[in-house]
Amino acid sequence: MSVDHGVEDLLRELAPQVLGALLRRYAAFDTCEDAVQEALLAAALQWPAEGTPDNPRGWLVTVASRKLVDHVRSEQARRRREDRIALATPQAELLSRPADAEPDADRDDSLALLFLCCHPVLSAPSRIALTLRAVGGLTTAQVAAAFLVPEATMAQRISRAKQTIRTSGMPLRMPGAADRGQRLNEVLHVLYLIFNEGYATTDGSDLTAPALSTEAIRLTRLLHRLLPDDAETAGLLALMLLTDARRPARIGPGGDLVPLAEQDRGQWDRRLIAEGIDLISKTLPRGQVGPYQLQAAIAAVHDEADHVDTTDWPQILALYEMLERLAPNPMVTLNRAVAVAMVHGPAAGLDLLTTLQSDKRTARHHRLLATRAHLLEMLGRHDAAVDAYRDAARRATSSPERRHLASRAARLSPESS
Repeated sequence: MSVDHGVEDLLRELAPQVLGALLRRYAAFDTCEDAVQEALLAAALQWPAEGTPDNPRGWLVTVASRKLVDHVRSEQARRRREDRIALATPQAELLSRPADAEPDADRDDSLALLFLCCHPVLSAPSRIALTLRAVGGLTTAQVAAAFLVPEATMAQRISRAKQTIRTSGMPLRMPGAADRGQRLNEVLHVLYLIFNEGYATTDGSDLTAPALSTEAIRLTRLLHRLLPDDAETAGLLALMLLTDARRPARIGPGGDLVPLAEQDRGQWDRRLIAEGIDLISKTLPRGQVGPYQLQAAIAAVHDEADHVDTTDWPQILALYEMLERLAPNPMVTLNRAVAVAMVHGPAAGLDLLTTLQSDKRTARHHRLLATRAHLLEMLGRHDAAVDAYRDAARRATSSPERRHLASRAARLSPESS
């Protein structure tokens, strides 16, 4: 069956709105979400052949509502759920009135749904899976494929997340002013993790999973549209755009990793770069600088350089120093060490790396070893660099990264000369 991308895009945009409409009415997350997925499937099969209805959102809400009611009635083993919904909803409405006939049916609950899926009571993997399924409109099979796990495993993860929401009684509503900032941080972090997994997969034979990064950008655009004045949301969107712009040049002909310094910058997506730079340029002057804005600014400096040799490394170093003060993190220190090496020489960068060797989070991480190998290579200490590259390759979990690091070691090895 051929895919109508126009219909597919519309369905993914409407998915969270339809789920929000049902949740407002029935409050049973797991049942509502299953009904929405069935309605989306029905639309995907019917609309390309019969045409998109005049009110696609209303069509989906009505169909999903009917499927939910049918499901509740037919499931004798779920009598308690039927009773709960039946008690909460007048019988006349169950029989006739469509869910989208309510006065506030046009209200978009996407933001509240995103906050619900990223609730702190859920584990980080559950937040990611539930966000992609409920807000992103991806099927369980698509989410499982993106994370290289069996569909049954992902189905269990999503089911547990929905069960947690059901048993905890968490309502579909925006958090109060007191904890809204913290909850927004959780939402941004989930979107950041989804994007990063798509841009550089942590496992498997492929270097990237473009569908995940694309979905993270789409959801962050949605969040930015709903919260246009939040500087960190704008910063995260700019960071994603500026980073994803390099994707075409990041993969070689054989699927191998091409490091930033060696990329053909003519392949970078200038449209995404222009959008990202414009967004961060408007955001930074507001004065509410946060970690995502600083990372976006660093990405902008890289993307503005026509060649690696024209990169403004002093500015990048200054930005990393600000970022490290604002959000201390060993990976930030690792990146700052590279900037230090480019400004003050590789020996200074290696000195900074020694501070990370006692940190359990990074001591044997392949990226620390790979960075150390690179700086040793810059110093001309090739034997030590070969050992570090090989050690890094052994510890890398992504096949393209392993091949890249192993090839670096082979290129410097005396046996290859």
